[in-house]
Parts: sequence; C-alpha cells; structure tokens
Amino acid sequence: MQLPVADGRTVWRYSRRLLADYRGGLIAVVAIQAGAAIAALAVPWLLGGLIDDVRAGTTAEHVNQVGLLLLLSVVVQTAFSAVGQRQAMVLGEKIFARLREEFVSIVTHLPLSTVERAGTGDLLGRTTNDVDRVQWVVRFGVPRLLVTSVTILLTLGAAFAVSPATSLGLIVGVPILVLFGRWYLKRATPAYLANSQAYAVLNGAVSETVEQATAVDTLAIGPRRRSAMRDAMAEVWKWERHTLFLRAVLFIGMVIGYAVPTAIIVLWGAWLVSSGAATVGAVTTVALYSIQWRGAIGELMFWIDETQVATASLARILGVNMVEPDRYPSGKTPTDSHIESRGVRYAYREGHDVLHGIDLDLRPGERLAIVGPSGAGKSTFGRMLAGIHPPGGGTVTAGGVPLVDLTEEELRRQVILVTQEHHVFLGTLADNLRLARPGASEGEMRRALRVVGATWANQLERGLETEVGSGAYTLTPAQAQQLALARIVLLDPHTLVLDEATSLLDPRAARSLEGSLAQVLKDRTVVAIAHRLHTAHDADRVAVIEDGLISELGPHDELVAVGGQYAALWESWRQE
Repeated sequence: MQLPVADGRTVWRYSRRLLADYRGGLIAVVAIQAGAAIAALAVPWLLGGLIDDVRAGTTAEHVNQVGLLLLLSVVVQTAFSAVGQRQAMVLGEKIFARLREEFVSIVTHLPLSTVERAGTGDLLGRTTNDVDRVQWVVRFGVPRLLVTSVTILLTLGAAFAVSPATSLGLIVGVPILVLFGRWYLKRATPAYLANSQAYAVLNGAVSETVEQATAVDTLAIGPRRRSAMRDAMAEVWKWERHTLFLRAVLFIGMVIGYAVPTAIIVLWGAWLVSSGAATVGAVTTVALYSIQWRGAIGELMFWIDETQVATASLARILGVNMVEPDRYPSGKTPTDSHIESRGVRYAYREGHDVLHGIDLDLRPGERLAIVGPSGAGKSTFGRMLAGIHPPGGGTVTAGGVPLVDLTEEELRRQVILVTQEHHVFLGTLADNLRLARPGASEGEMRRALRVVGATWANQLERGLETEVGSGAYTLTPAQAQQLALARIVLLDPHTLVLDEATSLLDPRAARSLEGSLAQVLKDRTVVAIAHRLHTAHDADRVAVIEDGLISELGPHDELVAVGGQYAALWESWRQE
C-alpha cells in the first residue's frame, strides 16, 4: 500500500495560500532585488552612452563622471543584493518552518494501521528526502524565481527603451524557450513523483533490513534482502537516468534559446548601425543586456527544474493529509472507567483475521495478565484495548463509549499503551517528561521518576535540566524505558496496558519496577502482556490467548489446577 499523493490542483491551492500569508515579505524581497536589478541595468546603459559620447568626441572629465557612476551602480547593486539575499533567506526559513510544523502535526496524527500497511519506506521517504527537496526550494528557490522573473522583465524593458529595433533580436529566443519548457513541464512532475516513490521503496528496504538485522541473520534471508535492495536501487537508477535526460533536453533548449539572441543582436545591430537606424552604443547596450538576460534566464530555468522536483515532493507531503482518519469523535464522555470488549476482530490483511471475536470484561482496578505463545494475538489485542487500532469487528468501550469515538486527548486520559519500544527526544530530561503533562512541576516529575526507580536521575550533574538524546547524555535502554514509564505516571490514566514494557530490564529490576507501579496504580486497571510469568502469578486474573481467541481466563491458582495450556506454560517457565 502507498500513502496518497495530492494532485496538482491541491498543491497549487496550498502553495498559493502559503505564499499569500507571506505576501508582505515576498513583496519586500522582490522590491529590494528589483533595486539591485535596476542598478545592474545602469552599467550597460552607461557604457553604451559612453561609447557614443567617445565616438562623438567628449572630455576626460565626462569619462571620469561616467566611471564614478559605474562604480556607484556596482556599489548600490552589491548593497541591495546583500540585503535582498538576507531577507530572502529569512523569509524562506519562516515559510519552511510553517510547512514543517504543519507536516509534523499531520504525521503525528496518522492512523497507525495505515502507516503499518504502507510500510516504513514510504513515510520515511516523505519525512526525509521529500522534506529536504521542498526545504531547498522554499529557502532559496521561491525568492530567486521571483527575482529572476522581475530581472528578465526589467532587462527587456530597458533594452527596448534604449533601441526598440535592436531589441527585437531578444525576442527570437522566446519561442525556443517556450517550446522546450512546455515539453519538459509536461513530463517532469510524473517522472519526479516516480523517482520519489522509487527512493521510498529503497529507504524501506534498507531501513527494514538494518533494523531487523538479527532476524535476517537468524532466518538466513540475507540473499533475499540484498536482492530486494538491488531491485530497489535499479528502479532508482532508472528514474534518475530518465529525469537526467529531461534536464539535459531542457538545458540544451535553454542554451540555444539564450545564445541565439546574442548572435542575432550583433549581426542585426551591425546592419542597423550601417543603415543609421541605431548607434554603436545602443547596440552595445542591448548586447550587454542580452548577456545579463542570459544569466537570468539560466537561473530561472534552473529553479524551474528544482521547483518541479519540489512540487512532486510537496504533492507526496500533502498526500499524507489525505489519509482518512480511523476514528470520528462523537463528543460522548465515558461515564466510568469500565472497559469492555465485545466480539473484537482484527485483520492486518483483509480476509486473514488475527483476532477472531474476543469478549473480555475488565474489572475496574484489577490486574489482568495476558499470556500465550508468540503470534497468538496478544499485542494486537492490547492495541485494541488501548484504542490504538479500531477493531475490524466488534467494539471496545470505556464507560459505555467506544474508544474510537473519543478524541485523542480524551482517549489518553482513559487508557495508555506502553510497549517495549521507547523514545528519548533531544532536549532536557524535564522536556521529555513534560511531553506527558506540559504543566508538570519539578516535584511531580521527581516523584514520577522515583516511582519507577529512576534514582540515576538524581545523580545527573544538572538534574532535570540535563540534555538527553542524540548528541547529548545517552540513556541506557533500561533508563530510557524508565523514562517512558515515568511519563505514564504523570499522565495518570485509569487503565494501563503494558506490552512487555519491562522487557529490557533484568528480572529483579523488572519485578521491582512493576511492584512500584502496582502501588501507584492500585486503584487503576492494569493489563500486562508479558512472557515473564511472574507477572501472571501476581495478577488478579490471567487471560491465555491462542490463535486469536481467549482460551482460558481466571486466577493463576485456578488455571494451574485445571492443567490446561496455562499450566503447561507455567511449568515450562518454572523449569527455565
């Protein structure tokens, strides 16, 4: 499955709205750069006039005056260009910051079921390669596109003001540029979209292989993974060659389009001079303008090409916002903390159910352990109970309200899922903790860390203000997991689903941590999914899941006495 891609109309509407919000900044940048362009246009004008003056006979004083004006033009152009470039960079950063924040907000609210079906490569490609391409054009390309367009128009106007007859030579290259430009634009966007998708597949193949290297070695599927990466690289190479061909044709047409006018102006101008219809100075001025025009057109074509790349990437980025939500809040509020599942079914692939209709009544305040063989559906059911995925059939309710009818904020006040995965974000330890509760006080954060046994936090030189994450103080896996659990203490939901949340701690530390959590959450409902059966031994009830169904449910002692699947698991674990 591939995530949606926005169509051209959607991209255009978004771009127009985004730029309209920064209209004042864009006008200021164009005005400043226009001043630089006008100053640059003064140089050929002055030189052309000087040539005619010298031919007619002039004084050294006049030549010196023109020289001073030329110097002043260069200084003014340099000053305007420097200020304009700075303003353009600042404006580009503002626009990109807005786009990036909107994109991050969209990505963090994507339905996980959709992300999992699409795979990591597609989303990874959109959040890395595509964002980088848009970033480049927003920061540099948008201002330069406006500036070069204005420069071309001003240059053309100045040329016609000097000598309309001579300036006709400039127009000769326009049909050539239009012809090659239309040919290129018709093919560029589809090609760059395919190129971005090819990179997404390659990113997915590489990242999945690296992240699951242990499984690749264990299953001896290295040759298959290398083959998948070679196929992905071949696809990338194919589209890179195709887009390079498109650019080559465009640039060939561009060279012809701006080289021919200069040659024609010289030949046509010579005839006009010989017939008395133009002066040598006027022809020289227009010829110099054609050279300046050539540079502006070259830059314009370059940014048009880069814009096509960015447009394709922006279409993929905006496409993320087209993903249909998997829940529609009804506005109803749960009446209590009672969680029930009725006939819960779920399938990652249509027609292949993982859960086959599970009924479970969670008693408020109880500790329920879910055990069973790998692949039985324990973690999937845990996600249903936490409202991560909407059930494919049946319902999971909290206080009589289906979890999928709650807003994300309300859902997290009801139930939280803690998995064996943990994340440390770059920032202070306090910043990481306040992700759970932005207004948490220092005392509340220290209490949360103390509850989960994170005594190491007190030994940090700067305490809660210690920078952690990539490039800063590195937490061990166990410390990172304790940090994740401390966030849960701050959230303080009435139901907690632990999916092997203490798997990275040694058994003694894990049991101590679970004991601390049990004291804090003794009035809360706790669902623990684990392979370590001491969790089941301490629970009020144990649910055994096999083949997507609850095969046994009851207290530890009763299930052991029955002598069924749980008794076999318990005996096997004790022997280990």
